[in-house]
Amino acid sequence: MGKIIMQQFVSLDGVMQAPGDPNEYEYGGWQMPYVGEEHLELIVEQAHAVEALLLGRKTYEGFAASWPSATGMRGLADRMNQMAKFVMSRSLSQAEWNTSIILGEAAEEAVKLKQQLSGDLLVVGSGDLAQTLMKHQLIDEYRLWVHPVILGYGQRLFREGNERAAMRLIDVKTLKSGVVIYTYEPEK
Repeated sequence: MGKIIMQQFVSLDGVMQAPGDPNEYEYGGWQMPYVGEEHLELIVEQAHAVEALLLGRKTYEGFAASWPSATGMRGLADRMNQMAKFVMSRSLSQAEWNTSIILGEAAEEAVKLKQQLSGDLLVVGSGDLAQTLMKHQLIDEYRLWVHPVILGYGQRLFREGNERAAMRLIDVKTLKSGVVIYTYEPEK
């Protein structure tokens, strides 16, 4: 049985909304100035270390619109296109791009997936799904890529009303761009 790993790109003030999408809101695409070779190398490494992606509908639709035609990026495009994807959605009726739609309750279905797969599931973006998984204490590892920018507003990863959760720091990496990657496990 693998782990559920949540990897999120966040600003210093905790905004996770639209790190690479300039069309989603006023500051969309805020992550792009910090993406370089070192950043890409780690993303590729982490993509190869997991068995599948676990996504919400909105993130899936954004990824599926761009990744299938992507090439290169140190093999990241090939990996993204080959790996299995599971999308949690009550409204999506069809999916392509190596994707299975999961229609049931997200928390219950995530537990089933975790038990069925031998490798890890990686949650990227997927703000509503992330909230559900956190609420049900299903995240085994948090990888927070904190970018040196304050956005002032936008959808945050940790929101008012989230339950208290103690974490144990297991790794820290600082990139030349100023991005700091904090990896935490929930304390049990």
